[in-house]
Amino acid sequence: MIQIPRGTKDILPTDSSKWQYIEEVLRETCRNFNYKEIRTPIFEQTELFVRGVGDTTDIVNKEMYTFTDKGDRSMTLRPEGTAPAVRSYIENKMYGDPNQPIKLFYQGPMFRYERQQKGRYRQFEQFGVEAIGVEDPLIDVEVISLLLDIYKSFGLEKLELHINSIGDFESREEYQKALREHFAPSIGEFCSDCQSRLDKNPMRILDCKTDANHPLMKTAPNIQEYLNDASKEYFEAVKETLTKMGIGFVVDPNLVRGLDYYTHTAFELMSSAEGFGAITTLAGGGRYNGLIEMLDGPSETGIGFGMSIERLLLALEAEGIELPIDDTIDFYLVTMGEVARTEASVILHRLRTNGYRADMDYKARGMKAQIKDADRKKAKYMIVLGDSELESGKIHVRNMETREEVEANLDRFEEEVNFDEA
Repeated sequence: MIQIPRGTKDILPTDSSKWQYIEEVLRETCRNFNYKEIRTPIFEQTELFVRGVGDTTDIVNKEMYTFTDKGDRSMTLRPEGTAPAVRSYIENKMYGDPNQPIKLFYQGPMFRYERQQKGRYRQFEQFGVEAIGVEDPLIDVEVISLLLDIYKSFGLEKLELHINSIGDFESREEYQKALREHFAPSIGEFCSDCQSRLDKNPMRILDCKTDANHPLMKTAPNIQEYLNDASKEYFEAVKETLTKMGIGFVVDPNLVRGLDYYTHTAFELMSSAEGFGAITTLAGGGRYNGLIEMLDGPSETGIGFGMSIERLLLALEAEGIELPIDDTIDFYLVTMGEVARTEASVILHRLRTNGYRADMDYKARGMKAQIKDADRKKAKYMIVLGDSELESGKIHVRNMETREEVEANLDRFEEEVNFDEA
């Protein structure tokens, strides 16, 4: 038997309604913040991610699904959403749009070849936003507040917002120098990845899972000590505005974005729910002031975040939150006889055309079996249709909750019956 690929998951009809509900909440939140959807290809040129994500990252070095197409070009299934969005921003000259910043959101499958864990898959669904074209602490706060609004709209309460500043390029350069001096004497004790990162991008060492417990990790320099005045002022404006909005946060000096283009604000949203798991991060993001130029675009800036739908579902489960899914149908037609079955299909067509959710039995089962089926499908109202109903043109509409019935004309019962009282 052919089985599903490792690290992937079927979303069955019993669960897909949850995904649809979540997707609508995400879209509605973005509408409130005036973010517009962008849809990019599932695969891009490999160079986009090598340059846009970074050749020192595990994503590029170990996790990408890369293939050579029939034109002998290297292509990669997208592992994240920011680089494709920025590529589209540049290619379609969105920087020339008078409406700035360009505020985008995306959602779709991403692909990373990594060890399967709870809530982490090799194909996963990511939602994210990007605000490109303005460098302003208020935009940073807007993106953070959008993220929090999403999670709180589902009723989640066990949330912790961690923020930090990586500073501008000048501050980063001083911090990178301090990190090299700190790690260099003992770099031979670290993994080969960290050894290669020492010169290229020492901030990436702080993200290493292999050497996370090395003593030098705990004594590494604090980036807050290397922020210049401009960076401190920027970060203070972010914190002050969050406080005025009533948004609580923790300043986490260990929270860094090691990619070359990240600057200023970095943030992560964590779940503190009991039983959520060892990996508590729900979403993460930050400001990138070098990415667009790195991808041959103009000198523009941006900020964004990415979040996993799978991990959102885990957070809901951990807090015992049931989504208000309406999986009922309005009408179920129970039929007796072939003539009634044919007529019922015509009535179903009429009901569905008028916006009602309706169904019937297609297996020619007995009346008891059809009534059970109506219950299983959570029908609000049931109609029994047989020879006498067809002859008289009259039917009884049964409220499946109260078991009360009202009589109505077969050809216009949906207009005659007050379904709130039936």
